[in-house]
Amino acid sequence: MPRALVTGPTGQDGGYLLERLLHDGWEVHAVVREADHVPSSGADDVEWHVADLCRPGLLRGVVMEVQPDHLYNLAGVSSVAASWREPELTTQVNAAAVATLLEAAWSLQEQTGRQVRFLQAGSAEIFGQAEEVPQTELTPLRPVNPYGAAKAFAHQMVTVYRARGLHATNCVLYNHESPRRPESFVTRKITTGVARIVRGEQTDLVLGDLDVRRDWGWAPDFVDAMLRAARHDIPDDYLVATGEAHSVKEFVAAAFARVGVEDWRAYVRTDPAFVRPADPSLLVGDASKARDVLGWRPTKTFAEIVAAMVDADLAR
Repeated sequence: MPRALVTGPTGQDGGYLLERLLHDGWEVHAVVREADHVPSSGADDVEWHVADLCRPGLLRGVVMEVQPDHLYNLAGVSSVAASWREPELTTQVNAAAVATLLEAAWSLQEQTGRQVRFLQAGSAEIFGQAEEVPQTELTPLRPVNPYGAAKAFAHQMVTVYRARGLHATNCVLYNHESPRRPESFVTRKITTGVARIVRGEQTDLVLGDLDVRRDWGWAPDFVDAMLRAARHDIPDDYLVATGEAHSVKEFVAAAFARVGVEDWRAYVRTDPAFVRPADPSLLVGDASKARDVLGWRPTKTFAEIVAAMVDADLAR
């Protein structure tokens, strides 16, 4: 039975990835920072390991103990806003820890003589002020925030270890959502807010810049892309995106439309406090390479993604 080690298993993508790996017949190991971070349900078939990403020795120890065939790194500070509040922590977790994991995977491969595959969950934030739209795998990296800068370092370290002989792959993930997205993200803030307004539990929705546009996809689709990339014979870099940009305003309108409210402006107000210190240019990805090489396709449209999230929040 093939063996996988996953960091960041309790996040949105991590949960979907664990489910897919178990379904596909893998022995699954997962790393959490503390023992009480192990999920209370759905965790029985996963072997859990405790290691802080800021402690390289412990992290390397887990890799050498598990001896995985595939190592999926999904861990890290996942919010741009949080990266501005804690740039040092973001650098340690999103950048330095990736170097630790890559070196551990390489050392394991050298010691055992068998191939170890590494998959890095990257971010479109590495492109920052992109000089072209849409972006491709060849677009220069120009991050504009601590999160993007740390992810750019990790992206480049993957290419360094790939050149060294490790089967190391980058998946550059554009925005992707699901009902499992934390409420600290604007998409879930919108869908939970709409559900609460409909139930009479909330009177308005306070957001930042409504004109910001993003390439929003469906999280399970993006996990599928990562699995396809890790299992492909040749390691490489892949953009995972829908190729369509939609504004926060469009997201709000679609969410309210799902509950039958057309005049959504009466419920929404903006607050400059929610505007990022520096926002990237239009980030829209060209996923032609993932389609052509991996056979990957998005399965949900923008409207279907919003509807699924609103429905889930109403059901809660």
